[in-house]
Amino acid sequence: MNTNLPFSDAAWQRNLPLYQATLALPFNRQLAAGTLAREAFRHYMIQDAHYLVAFGRALAVAAGKAHDAEGVVRFADAAREAVVAERELHHGFLRDWAVTPEEFEATPLSPACHHYCHFLQSVAWSAPYPVALAALLPCFWIYAEVGRAVLAQAAPGNPYQAWIDTYAGDAFHAHVRQVRASVDAAAQGADERTLAAMHQAYTDAARLEWMFWDSALRLGAWPC
Repeated sequence: MNTNLPFSDAAWQRNLPLYQATLALPFNRQLAAGTLAREAFRHYMIQDAHYLVAFGRALAVAAGKAHDAEGVVRFADAAREAVVAERELHHGFLRDWAVTPEEFEATPLSPACHHYCHFLQSVAWSAPYPVALAALLPCFWIYAEVGRAVLAQAAPGNPYQAWIDTYAGDAFHAHVRQVRASVDAAAQGADERTLAAMHQAYTDAARLEWMFWDSALRLGAWPC
């Protein structure tokens, strides 16, 4: 492995089999084919709306730890966008998929969503800034790459085309490139111990991305 790569590229290479396993999940294959069960997509959207609030909180904490003004602005803006996106889900996707505000509020976080939310927030609060960023990166980057991969395979007239277009779009990918640049800049001054923690945080978050999609297809819920 090329040790001279920027952190984000090195992390992507280390976790490539995990990304490929995520892309191969039945949820994403069925999403591309347009055959994903409506109930699975509704479950996913409800959990994603819950998740985005926690993601926004973790981004806000990271912004407060930023090493420079650019980082403060970038991640404060990202935090705001995550919460705005959650609100837009209520007025867009959730409404279109007949999820009422009452149903949303009454639906608890699934085990996978609960684990992911608490992981991101605990790392954001307790870990150094570079490690917090590494934990946040997979949500941006894996979504972008899954979006484009699914778009390339999407069936005509796909009922999930609006979701696909969001994450495959140029605007989202431009945002991901900015986040990657911030993570790579934070990694440049990191010592070996911090870099190792960054890689572990990235891998843990990438595993939770896999779990989130896998759980959605199974309508993951607490056993009791």
